Amino acid sequence: MSFFISDAVAQTAGAAQAPSAWGSLIPLILIFVVFYFLLIRPQQKKMKAHQEMVAALAKGDEVTTNGGILGKIISLDDSFVTLEIDQNVTIKLQRGAVAHVLPKGTIKSIK
Repeated sequence: MSFFISDAVAQTAGAAQAPSAWGSLIPLILIFVVFYFLLIRPQQKKMKAHQEMVAALAKGDEVTTNGGILGKIISLDDSFVTLEIDQNVTIKLQRGAVAHVLPKGTIKSIK
């Protein structure tokens, strides 16, 4: 007899509704927002700080390059920087290859 009751209850239950389009898009939007704030935005801040540092380079600054070379800037132009890495040894690099500006006297303290 109890099997008739379960059939009756099953027939009166409403049909399952299909999930709405918004319900499936919300997780994707949340993932994108988290991705933006954790990965994209910090990288943009680093790029902006590097661009400001490169724009502020001046003759006499002691710098390191992306390759790890230490040198003193002896000349600048719009695209390139000339570094003196030892006595009478100079190299010419793109401005963007400068990684960090060091405090004055760093190169002398290392030698």
